[in-house]
Amino acid sequence: MNCSRHSLLLGAVLVAFLAACGDQRPPSFQGYIEGEYIYLAAPQAGYLESLDSRRGSRAEEGQAVFAIAPEPDSLALAEAEARSSAARDRLNNLSEARRPPEIAALEAELRAADAALQLSETQLRQQQALARQHFVSQARLDEARATRDGNAARRDAARQQLANFRISVGRRFEVRSAEADLQAAAAVAAQKRWLVDSKTVAAPATGEVTDTYYQAGEWVPAGAAVASLLPDGRRRLRFYVPQALIAGLKPGQQVEARCDGCSEVIRATIDFIAPQAEYTPPVIYSRGSREKLVFRVEAAPAAAQAASLRPGVPVDVWIAGN
Repeated sequence: MNCSRHSLLLGAVLVAFLAACGDQRPPSFQGYIEGEYIYLAAPQAGYLESLDSRRGSRAEEGQAVFAIAPEPDSLALAEAEARSSAARDRLNNLSEARRPPEIAALEAELRAADAALQLSETQLRQQQALARQHFVSQARLDEARATRDGNAARRDAARQQLANFRISVGRRFEVRSAEADLQAAAAVAAQKRWLVDSKTVAAPATGEVTDTYYQAGEWVPAGAAVASLLPDGRRRLRFYVPQALIAGLKPGQQVEARCDGCSEVIRATIDFIAPQAEYTPPVIYSRGSREKLVFRVEAAPAAAQAASLRPGVPVDVWIAGN
């Protein structure tokens, strides 16, 4: 009877031991899914012209989310582009030689000046001959000489102008000045173009438009957020590890998580471990108080699963492979 009772007791202890061994599970950590939101705003104030992505909709990278009315920056852009075009035309005009018809006209003017000079020289010789015979006055002779000198000066001016037109119209410093004017005008046009383009705000990454704060037609101050975006790659697991176990974790380590309603295990990679403990009690670190110290750890979920995770959902996390 005693042997039978001893056997039963031994069997019960063995069953309890096996049950305890089978109940040993890897430690899990409490946490939640965190979302890092991007708040989209325009640097220029204006009326909200359109809200292209509604709250709760998905936006692809580069897709327009909203647009501020471009006026009056669009008018300033048109003016700046016109000034830039005019500066470019002036530079081209200074950098290039005259057109053939213009040079031909100057050559004709030079031939006319040569003919006028020859005629005035002939007339001057005639007046000089008549003056020696006292048939004309000194005034007529002076007039003929002045006419010859004037035609000679006009012929020299026409020759110099033709020589100038046959080379680059602009001198070196004039061309350099025109280039500087063009660069300044182009810079102003680029600045105005940026102001106009920045009034249309696109999604910097693929994700979900979680909220909008203005309606079309409302005045939006400069820098005010019009919409918030949760990119797929900015959803994370955030959990807390006791100080006794934090030494066993390192960036790059794989973790797994479960949440209520999740159809599959969430797989993620640790990429951040807080350098300091949180929830530290304001007492001396006794053995009991050290058990309350926890470190914040964050992990990036797999790209294929990130889009389906909802911020705020509690999760249970454990180290993969344990």
